[in-house]
Amino acid sequence: MRGKRHPNGYVERRGKAGQLGRSIHERAKDFPHYATEFGHLEADTVQGKKHQGAVMTLTERQSKVEIVLNVHEKTADAINQHLSQWLRKFPRHFFKSITFDNGKEFAGWREIANQFDLHTYFAEVGAPNQRGLNENNNGLLRRDGLTKQLDFRNLPDELVTQLMSKRNNLPRKSLGYRTPYEVFMSYVTDEQLFSF
Repeated sequence: MRGKRHPNGYVERRGKAGQLGRSIHERAKDFPHYATEFGHLEADTVQGKKHQGAVMTLTERQSKVEIVLNVHEKTADAINQHLSQWLRKFPRHFFKSITFDNGKEFAGWREIANQFDLHTYFAEVGAPNQRGLNENNNGLLRRDGLTKQLDFRNLPDELVTQLMSKRNNLPRKSLGYRTPYEVFMSYVTDEQLFSF
């Protein structure tokens, strides 16, 4: 079955909540060195078959590390629960900001921002290119095994971990042929490492 065609300029609004929080355009004012600074995350969800279940993806921009959280449900509660658990593993202020998609599943962003003292931003509705690195990595995860034919509600944690490990241990030309994991760990001090 062929997909429905849309006119130029069409903006996808299903599952979107409008602009949820601070615009991505404010990020450059808060972080003038954003493009070269470690600790900025891009976030999105990837859905399973017939929109059943989801995983949350986070990409750290400098290292290109891809984190995949097996949230099972595309709800604000599930997102906040898993994201909080993951962020608690790191020292406070290890990450500086998160830029979200405008999906309704990120409606609980204030709780995360306040709990972890994180700057939060939202890409414009219908502009996934504003989180281009994260979107690209989502496509690679699809290719690696998180296909649209899978129901993500019962996705095994082992599969998610395996795919995440594969993606983060592949040398990348853009990183001087180092792996995302190696670059990520180069930003971690001994003091921070022992506090994990």
